[in-house]
Amino acid sequence: MALSFCGNDRNSSYNVDEGVFNNGCFVDALNLVPHVFLLFITFPILFIGWGSQSSKVQIHHNTWLHFPGHNMRWVLTFTLLFVHVCEIAEGIVSNQWMDTPHLHLFMPAFIGFIAATTSVVYYHNIETANFPKLLLVLFIYWVLAFITKTIKLSKFVEYNVGFRYLRFCITAMLVVLYGLLMAVEINVIRVRKYVFFASPQKVKPPEDLQDLGVRFLQPFVNLLSKATYWWMNPLIIGAHKRPIELKKIGKLPIAMRALTNYLRLKDAYEDQRQEIQYGSKMWSMYRAFGHPILLSSSFRYMADLLGFAGPLCISGIVGHLENKTSRQRHFGVYFMESTQLLQNTPVLAVLLFLALVLQRTFLQASYYVTIETGINLRGALLAMIYNKILRLSTSNMSMGEMTLGQINNLVAIETNQLMWFLFLCPNLWAMPVQIIMGVILLYYLLGVSALIGASVIVFLAPVQYLIATKLADTQKSTLDYSTDRLKKTTEILKGIKLLKLYAWENIFCNSVEETRGKELTSLKTFAFYTSMSIFMNAAIPIAAVLATFVTHAYISNDRLSPSEAFASLALFHILVTPLFLLSTVVRFAVKALVSVQKLGEFLQSDEIGDDSWRNGEMSVSNGFFTWGSNLSTLSDINIRIPTGQLTMIVGQVGCGKSSLLLAMLGEMQSISGKVYWSSKNRYSVAYAAQKSWLLNATVEENITFGSPFSKQRYKAVIDACSLQPDIDLLPFGDQTEIGERGINLSGGQRQRICVARALYQNTNIVFLDDPFSALDIHLSDHLMLEGILKFLQDDKRTVVLVTHKLQYLIHADWIIAMKDGTVLREGTLKDIQNNDVELYEHWKTLMNRQDQELEKDTEVESQTTLERKTLRRAFYSRETKNQIDDEDEEEEDEDDNLSTTTSRRSKIPWKVCWRYLSSGGFFMVFLMVSSKLLKHSVMVAIDYWLAYWTSSSPHNKAGVGPSNDRFYYVSVFSILCGAGIALCLITSLSVEFLGLHAATSLHHNLLNKIIHAPLRFFDVTPLGQILNRFSADTNIIDQHIPPTLESLTRSTLLCLSAIGVIAFVTPAFLIAMVPITIGFYFIQKYFRVASKDLQDLDDSTQLPLLCHFSETAEGLTTIRAFRHEARFKQRMLELTDTNNTAYLFLSAANRWLEVRTDYLGAWIVLAAAVASIFTISGLQSGLVGLGLTYALTVTNYLNWVVRNLADLEVQMAAVKKVNSFLSTESENYEDVSQVAEDWPQQGEIKIQDLCVRYDPMLKPVLKHVNAYIQPGQKVGICGRTGSGKSSLSLAFFNMVDMFEGKIIIDGIDICKLPLQTLRSRLSIIMQDPVLFSGSIRFNLDPGCTCTDDRLWEALEIAQLKNMVKALPGGLDAVVTEGGENFSVGQRQLFCLARAFVRKSSILIMDEATASIDMATENILQKVVMTAFADRTVVTIAHLVSSILEAEQVLVFSSGILVECDSAANLLAQENSLFSVLVKTHK
Repeated sequence: MALSFCGNDRNSSYNVDEGVFNNGCFVDALNLVPHVFLLFITFPILFIGWGSQSSKVQIHHNTWLHFPGHNMRWVLTFTLLFVHVCEIAEGIVSNQWMDTPHLHLFMPAFIGFIAATTSVVYYHNIETANFPKLLLVLFIYWVLAFITKTIKLSKFVEYNVGFRYLRFCITAMLVVLYGLLMAVEINVIRVRKYVFFASPQKVKPPEDLQDLGVRFLQPFVNLLSKATYWWMNPLIIGAHKRPIELKKIGKLPIAMRALTNYLRLKDAYEDQRQEIQYGSKMWSMYRAFGHPILLSSSFRYMADLLGFAGPLCISGIVGHLENKTSRQRHFGVYFMESTQLLQNTPVLAVLLFLALVLQRTFLQASYYVTIETGINLRGALLAMIYNKILRLSTSNMSMGEMTLGQINNLVAIETNQLMWFLFLCPNLWAMPVQIIMGVILLYYLLGVSALIGASVIVFLAPVQYLIATKLADTQKSTLDYSTDRLKKTTEILKGIKLLKLYAWENIFCNSVEETRGKELTSLKTFAFYTSMSIFMNAAIPIAAVLATFVTHAYISNDRLSPSEAFASLALFHILVTPLFLLSTVVRFAVKALVSVQKLGEFLQSDEIGDDSWRNGEMSVSNGFFTWGSNLSTLSDINIRIPTGQLTMIVGQVGCGKSSLLLAMLGEMQSISGKVYWSSKNRYSVAYAAQKSWLLNATVEENITFGSPFSKQRYKAVIDACSLQPDIDLLPFGDQTEIGERGINLSGGQRQRICVARALYQNTNIVFLDDPFSALDIHLSDHLMLEGILKFLQDDKRTVVLVTHKLQYLIHADWIIAMKDGTVLREGTLKDIQNNDVELYEHWKTLMNRQDQELEKDTEVESQTTLERKTLRRAFYSRETKNQIDDEDEEEEDEDDNLSTTTSRRSKIPWKVCWRYLSSGGFFMVFLMVSSKLLKHSVMVAIDYWLAYWTSSSPHNKAGVGPSNDRFYYVSVFSILCGAGIALCLITSLSVEFLGLHAATSLHHNLLNKIIHAPLRFFDVTPLGQILNRFSADTNIIDQHIPPTLESLTRSTLLCLSAIGVIAFVTPAFLIAMVPITIGFYFIQKYFRVASKDLQDLDDSTQLPLLCHFSETAEGLTTIRAFRHEARFKQRMLELTDTNNTAYLFLSAANRWLEVRTDYLGAWIVLAAAVASIFTISGLQSGLVGLGLTYALTVTNYLNWVVRNLADLEVQMAAVKKVNSFLSTESENYEDVSQVAEDWPQQGEIKIQDLCVRYDPMLKPVLKHVNAYIQPGQKVGICGRTGSGKSSLSLAFFNMVDMFEGKIIIDGIDICKLPLQTLRSRLSIIMQDPVLFSGSIRFNLDPGCTCTDDRLWEALEIAQLKNMVKALPGGLDAVVTEGGENFSVGQRQLFCLARAFVRKSSILIMDEATASIDMATENILQKVVMTAFADRTVVTIAHLVSSILEAEQVLVFSSGILVECDSAANLLAQENSLFSVLVKTHK
């Protein structure tokens, strides 16, 4: 058939006798002119480019949108494209009715479509390249197109072709659109004075785009890129090659930064300040952030309304498969009526596709806007809370009105609750509308029976709400149990050495298992409610459909048509989601109101007084100060602090010395009186608080504290505080991270860093609050002389020192003596000596007592040395671990190259998944898999039966056929639905309980492995890392993996069953599936890797933010004294912005994925629709409905498959980490040989050629030691630090690797004994006193094997009987965590009592008296000699004087036994190492 533009079916096609414009074909040809003009001009420009004449402004993003009216233009262009598609469709349909092809019916429309697409590409290029002169082309195009379309429209009007005809409506719309686009163009030219004006307006790019660091481009890109997140492509695809780092995601745009949003919220809050009730807070948040929420809600409404296009189009396609239509002619061609378009199945298929694409775009836009607003609100609230923290009155914190926990909750929980509420906010008003619309449409389709189905859903919705609240309650109780379990686990890990030495691992392990049991009971309830929630969600639509169709079958006279049945099925699917979510949203709304109330209370709590009065002379007159109650803590204070001199404040504990310092700093509330400061003094005060406070930062940052670094000054401060030896021990010197998240330093080391910070600051005034409390005498003297007297006094700084060390009073220029909150005396030491002899004498006696202690102290291996030793041990072991790790990594790196790491990053960890599933038990796995497959088969059967039922006899009335026919269909349908509901229950329970089984077995195995691991494992593995396995990772395995696994299997099977059904209905669909599958594979592959990286970034940036809040709240007085509020505020804003950036990118990546999978889903629907329309011949219309309904569900579930896969991958990392610990070797606890009950009876020890090392990778610490210890002998072991003394004590218990030689006790080689037996028969008193929380009885005898008399006897021997008797409960008195309610000396005595309780013939004392004063130590030595007269006692001595009475002394040097004789004999040899040690007191 010959093609011609005007057709060949009549002679008048080219006839222009009645006037050129009265020939329809000519008018259509005229419409081609503007499109051809545009294509002709723009193609050369687009392809050849415009040389070097682009923008003069250098800008790194090509996303700068220069021209006004940008979004309007894009919206109009998209509408134009849509109208062109309708015009093409109308033309093609009309053309089908003609005898010969008439190209003019659709060709101008097709070329118009290409021209419209070109116009937007062309515009985008000239806009980003800033070449406005080229806008002239577009302007001419819009004018020409507007004129030609207007001519066509006027001719239609002339010939009475009105709105009844589709072509008239389309032409009218095109005239309007071209007119609007022309107006947009005129506006750009007018505003910017482009094209026709001599001097165009100069514009600068936005500040954000000039900053190379801003990488979050969503606000700056064009509308298409905004809607599809196209700008994210380089980041997400790039993640596949190398991980996304913080540098890569850059900074936030200014409008999204915490500071900007804080100011916005603050302004709104200030405006609302007059009203006090919490409504005003809500209102101020709405005023600051309400507009985006309205925008998001309108997007949401559009998406929801477009959502109903799906069911309606299905109804149309299935209903109109057979229909034929009438035709009308004008201008010699057919004109289609407007209503006919919606009866044409291919057109409906395309409309369905476009509606889906639009609906998903609007939905994702709505999500994005709310998420961005939520993040902005959270940033603003965090800044607001932080500002408030910095102004909080100290009494609020110290009186417990505002605890650290409450502040952390505000930051971590309440702000997130509000953010989440904002995310879900549009649902509150969108969902009711969606539900009402859905019910109306159902009623329109099915009549009364639809209302019955809807009422089933409505009645079951409250049950959902009830389950949701129960879930929240159960989660709380689970949290309590897991906190308790974690506390016990932490105690075990901290005291693991003691547990192993006493063979108490199993007792403590059982205690943890008991708590875990309670936690698991709670988790069972949690799993049950979770599965009920999942079950309800799956079963409600089945129940509703069952009720509806069965009622319809019996009430209605008409047989259900397939179009009605499947449209209503799709509507039920739409209805369930809002009803399910509504309960969640309501719960979040309630929580948000509570959070707002809490925030309001916090923001209105007391603030510190304004102390801008730091001027005048530095003194206090008539001061009465209080900590918040009306009782004054300090009364009648009249003092002066001489400038440039050293003032000391002394007095008994609790007399108000520290309070006086804080009162001068303005931290206390003043009842009356004033504090005056001399005007010469700087604005900040260097202050070292009594309780040391460190930042989570390096040692250097803690000392410089924001001041400029000066090497000379820094070194002088380090020397004055004797920090160099400690710094040398740290793995990275002064660049080592310390603080909460860093390395744990001892009290003395922490205190010296705080003092160093105060010394380093260049301030005129220094306040030191008891800086010597945690230091031994040598360090105190050094600090006093070098630091305070030399370093500070040389600078002529005013120093105020609170101290108990009265021997330093001689150095004071001015002394303030305090008693009971008042000043007792003030003056120089001489003044006090002359005026208050009694006080002076009292001081002298105290000084003498301190001198005696000083003598004892010089003999003792000082506390500092012990602290350093602990630190060295911690790092010695960790360094070797790191070396081993580094070697492993190097080997791995050699094997790896970039491509293998890339493939590894994108691989799914199937092995770990299988390990997880197998730990849940094979039966549970089988049950889960089989029930899932069965359930989905039944679901397909239900829908297939519906298709069969509705298609069976479409023209029969239900009443005409026999009633048993109806009964047959209804009963099969009911049975299938019942089976479906039952299987929903089984599947939801099986997944949750599989997860519970896996969690139980993984935790049990982990605990047993860790607790029975060799001691070396704890030396090389940081405690935090082990605890993480028991806290975060266990929590993920307990609560997060099961729901993710459930969701993943459900969405995957839904998608697969849907694709299977469509392929069964129309096999041709599989051809279209090939490119869709390829697309899906690449999308999920890229997304999973990027999502994992972004999730890691979000997690890793959250921790520093929370730590910053808690460390600020802890160190408030220090920060305010130093006047560093602004610096800390800045740091908080940076941390908030960094975390928000990561979170924004993560949510943008989720949108990126969802847009793409939703578009793929839309293609699947289009492919299914087109395949069923064009292969209609032998198809039942019911099957077409079935296929299309399933295709619609795919769009909802495709993105969940990928999201859940990505989540599961992240969560499986927890299983992987736990598994890595399960492969650690255990010590050998197997009971092989039998030993007499009373072994060892004699206490004879033979050491034969013993060589010991901590690890096969390390050098030996003891080399070829030979010794013999007789039964009942008292032996001393000594040597310099690191000589191997303690290693020998561990060898007795087989805690180290004895790779050569042996130790024989009472004739048995200890290596051949079961560890439990060996360790339970010996006693040891360790250097570090370890107590566990519980009772005194539990600490002495956790196995409950001894009588009370035996325990009291042990306490008496340890000099503790009277003290314990005085405690409430006696033996059952409470011991807090770590024994904090007893002094260090008392704790050590309890450890001694513990050793006496176990009546063993061998006692080993490992530097056991290090923390006891001399008097107690002497008593102890005597007790040991008497109570253990007949037993073998091996004492490892830190102080040689304690073993001078020993019958035998072993002296070690570098792991070799160098001397072995009685103490007297060794002392007689002058050049012996022992006598050297005695002389040097080592």
